[in-house]
Amino acid sequence: MKHCLFLLVFIPSLLYGQKVIETKLIIHTPIQSAELLAIDNFETRYHVTNNTLYKTTETATLSYHNFQLGNLTTINVFNPLKTVLFYKDFNTVILLDNRLSEIFKIDFNTIQPYKNILLASPGNDNHLWLFNLNTQAVERFDFKHQETKAKTLPINDTPLDLISDYNYCWLLTETHLYKYNYFGSLVYKIENKGYKAIKQFNGRLFVLKGNTLLTYLENDNTFALIETPDLLIKQFFVTGESLYLYTDKTLSKFHLKL
Repeated sequence: MKHCLFLLVFIPSLLYGQKVIETKLIIHTPIQSAELLAIDNFETRYHVTNNTLYKTTETATLSYHNFQLGNLTTINVFNPLKTVLFYKDFNTVILLDNRLSEIFKIDFNTIQPYKNILLASPGNDNHLWLFNLNTQAVERFDFKHQETKAKTLPINDTPLDLISDYNYCWLLTETHLYKYNYFGSLVYKIENKGYKAIKQFNGRLFVLKGNTLLTYLENDNTFALIETPDLLIKQFFVTGESLYLYTDKTLSKFHLKL
């Protein structure tokens, strides 16, 4: 029995490196009749109901919809002053300000050379990070001048997710996880061992594997396990020292002791 206990205690460290990161539950919040999509750095929640995007603050609820573009595919609120909405069916990106007013529309069907976009994420200034199916590469695109400023080497794999900050982007594929710098050069490439979703905060990468949450320790080239309760995690978000886990109509907030 003592041997079994020893294994149970030390398996996380053997699998994910030396460090296990503790969390502390702060609050459970019920969420009704909505699909949660994002939480920004100000801990404002965004959700979609009937293809309408809602932003809920302490003082108001704002909304945006564009039924002409079909279903909203993804939303990225890395910069709440420039929220990125991607409508894959119409190959179009919409940029919104912090009041959810439309400030820019990028219709890739009208741009030459033609870009067939699968994934989109914000970059710095007037740039977007894109995965272009035509080139099978990640591109840093200046949407105001309609120019590709940087491009990675082609990736012969199926992309799953793309996230970014102002200087880097991370691409998750079925077989690997890539990090690229501002110029499209590869920073690292690691094997995808069942990772299904990725997030970043202040350049630190977080990954979801099943219902297990990990963070990548780039200097050590290893993963640390983040302690979480046994939940069926649909989505997760990291803002500062707060970790949010979204399950079936419940949002749980934890203090993250990084």
